[in-house]
Amino acid sequence: MQTIKSILLSLPFMLQSVGASTLDNVEHRYDYYFLEAILQKENGNYDAAFELLERCVEINPDAAEAYYYLAPMLFMLKDKPAALAAYEKAVELRPDNLEYLDVLARMYTANGQYDSAISTLENYVTINSSDLEILEMLVGLYAQNPATYNKAIKTLDRIEELEGKSERISSSKREVYEFMGDKESAIEEMKELSDQYPNDLNYRCLYADILQMNGREEKALEIYDSILKEDADNSKVLMSLRGYNKKIENKVAADSLTMLVLSSKNISDEDRLSILREEIGGELSVDSTAGYKDSERMLKFFSKAIEAEQVPGAMGYLCATYMKLRELPKDTIRSMLEAVLSKAPDNAAARLDLVAMAWDEGNMEKVVELCAAARQYNPEEMVFYYYQGIALYRLEKDDLALEAFRNGISVINSESNPSIVSDFYAVMGDIYHQKGLYEEAYEAYDSCLVWKEDNYMCLNNYAYFLSEKGERLVEAEKMSYRTIRAEPKNSTYLDTYAWILFMQERYTEAKIYIDRALQNNTDSSAVIIEHAGDIEAMNGDIPRAINLWEESLQRDPENMLIRRKIKQKKYIKNE
Repeated sequence: MQTIKSILLSLPFMLQSVGASTLDNVEHRYDYYFLEAILQKENGNYDAAFELLERCVEINPDAAEAYYYLAPMLFMLKDKPAALAAYEKAVELRPDNLEYLDVLARMYTANGQYDSAISTLENYVTINSSDLEILEMLVGLYAQNPATYNKAIKTLDRIEELEGKSERISSSKREVYEFMGDKESAIEEMKELSDQYPNDLNYRCLYADILQMNGREEKALEIYDSILKEDADNSKVLMSLRGYNKKIENKVAADSLTMLVLSSKNISDEDRLSILREEIGGELSVDSTAGYKDSERMLKFFSKAIEAEQVPGAMGYLCATYMKLRELPKDTIRSMLEAVLSKAPDNAAARLDLVAMAWDEGNMEKVVELCAAARQYNPEEMVFYYYQGIALYRLEKDDLALEAFRNGISVINSESNPSIVSDFYAVMGDIYHQKGLYEEAYEAYDSCLVWKEDNYMCLNNYAYFLSEKGERLVEAEKMSYRTIRAEPKNSTYLDTYAWILFMQERYTEAKIYIDRALQNNTDSSAVIIEHAGDIEAMNGDIPRAINLWEESLQRDPENMLIRRKIKQKKYIKNE
């Protein structure tokens, strides 16, 4: 059997002259295979459909529909050249089929073969010159090449004949004229739109805008003024005048117009936010170190925007963000965030900022309070369960912390932040361990590492707790070794690794790592010093061990086990 690619590209197989009865047989066979192919395709049996369509092409190489249906299957097989050839053959056989022409043109466009796409679409419009979608496609293709700009204008004229004059079409014409460098035609196009719809103030504004952009400010200002006499709160004109005054660097007038626009009821919150972001960007580009007094101008803008906003919250939150950027007093920022929540209690971002502020101040009670409220308004936000759980843990309210974490687990999904989920389980593991629930702790640690296998704090704690119990020491060593590879100067991690080696009775190796832990023990941890003494004792250096135990005892005078070690001058296992 010939391959479909060879048939498509060379078509060597040709029907020989046959009698009428034989031809009837060929047609029947073709119809049978083709209908069966479509049936198999509809049932999702693409391999069978593909083979049947190949057979159709062999039976009748002039059957356009067979090539047309084969093409997408060739795409599925990632054979783009053969797929394109199939579409081309379908169009060659049926040049009057609009569907085939449309699909082939889109194929050419997707492949960047714009000249071929244009030629195909031009053939299409010779058959149907009223298909707006195809005409729009032609405009887009013509507009990419200076040599076909005139064709783009003529096609837009045809669309205008079908639809009537509109802002969309006139704006497209204006854009093409501007590409051509024909400013006069661009201006005239917008004038015609304005003249045709003299009562539409927006069209008059568009005409004034293009005049203003092309140096005819006096005429533009006259039109703006005439519009404002009819509609004093016309936001489009106010925006245009604001832009013009910024261009001529009339800062006072521009700021006055900014205030008018921000307070207008005719613009959307999205537009207000856009203006505020623009003003912030402009301010920062001029002086990135401006202080509190220089922020007063922006704060006035925010005040106007907040008064006029339609959906409370967004302006205030942007204002709080700006305040943080300008390092305004924390109480000022806090007041703004609280004002946002008073109007929009479901604003998770504002509440999270307040949580962060309370956290930085060490106010764990406030963190708990804020997170509890967040769970009412944003029950799906996992981060609030996390902060609430951690805060309760720090307040030594372990049962309540566990409850918060368990509730948080219920909202975890595939989109959740892996680092936060991992920490969820890590802290739960620590709490379970403190409560003596070791199996539950180990399960939590395992879950933690599923979400983030390089959670080094979890790896360290997991490994250390296993070593304390003398369990799974080989596994514990592997986990601990990963932590010291990642942070070779972390005294806690070094101590854990040394202690695991100690528990495996590898005392010489343990001494190497405990010495490194001592070198990096900037916090003068009593535990690390005690471990160092234990390791020295098992390496036979009792005087050194006693010195270390005495040093540890100074930092932890209630440790009775160390006293026994010093008194008996030997390592004593903690029972």
